[in-house]
Amino acid sequence: MHVLVAPDKFKGSLPAVGVAEAIARALTDHGHTVELCPIADGGDGTVDAAVAAGFERRALTAAGPTGEPVATSFARSGDTAVVELADVCGLVRLPGGVLEPYTSSTRGLGEVVRAALDAGAGRIVLGLGGSASTDGGAGLAQALGAVLRDADGRELPPGTGGGGLPAVVTAERPPRLGATIEVACDVDNPLLGEHGAAAVYGPQKGAGPDDVEALDAALAHWAEVVGPDLAEVPGAGAAGGAGFGLMSLLDARLRPGFDLVADLLGFDERLARADLVVTGEGRLDAQTLRGKGPAGVAARARAAGVEVLAVAGRVDLDAAELAAAGIVGTAALLDLEPDLDRAQAHAAELVTRAVDQLLRATR
Repeated sequence: MHVLVAPDKFKGSLPAVGVAEAIARALTDHGHTVELCPIADGGDGTVDAAVAAGFERRALTAAGPTGEPVATSFARSGDTAVVELADVCGLVRLPGGVLEPYTSSTRGLGEVVRAALDAGAGRIVLGLGGSASTDGGAGLAQALGAVLRDADGRELPPGTGGGGLPAVVTAERPPRLGATIEVACDVDNPLLGEHGAAAVYGPQKGAGPDDVEALDAALAHWAEVVGPDLAEVPGAGAAGGAGFGLMSLLDARLRPGFDLVADLLGFDERLARADLVVTGEGRLDAQTLRGKGPAGVAARARAAGVEVLAVAGRVDLDAAELAAAGIVGTAALLDLEPDLDRAQAHAAELVTRAVDQLLRATR
């Protein structure tokens, strides 16, 4: 058979490209031909997935979440550039892993977008996952030319974090970018309230109950200054409110993350050549079914009449849930190595073994 290998990353142990290569080793040992198509849904690994699909990587230095310079990159093909928040100002970029809920910003994301524009991009595909900040997109807007002023008319410094939003009295939009921005976004949270950016995602960024309340109030003020009509749009609360800022100040369009990335990678054309698909991610669970990569792969494959197998570190879905999603067989690394630390350390080897067993069981 010709097999399309389309896994997401195993977070904390193996990037999507590494997972795909490990799956491919088992498939070729069984005599199958393979086509690798590592996937992403807008979070970390989105640029890597584009590079694996033939995009050119462009390296640069930009501001990390708390302003320190970090080495990052974007991907480019023709006039399309792929930019990833996680790799420049996401949680993984916090110095020493120290959470900074008030001062972290999206400034670096704007700097990478600017670099892509300067390189001639007319279309920006922007992945929002993994944010460290709750700044409503203020930092990225400033990096692209927005001017934020306080009550005394003074311009706020670049990289205004969520803690600085209450001081904003006026916000001048950035100059026209001369490019379209499409945002890969897999959450439907509004900007404010109990389901908003601060309440839902603030705690993972270091915000306690009082901080969540303060950041929600800061975002509410920011929305009043910038334009409250978009605060309730699904996805406005993505990446600490960066979804709101992108829509309000940059006229960006939010799209489901996997669908946007899959179209970018030519997934359907690759699927048309396949007799079987193998996908996977670190954990197959209820969150998978809410639009994450493997569910998207399975849905498209089922529509095309192609069977799907999946490998994961752990499988928490039952047979009925898997069948409903279009996945006909699964294998879990923790069934081969119950010790989590050892399983993560030897993920590539275990993925190959798991797929080998899965192929034998489904013959």
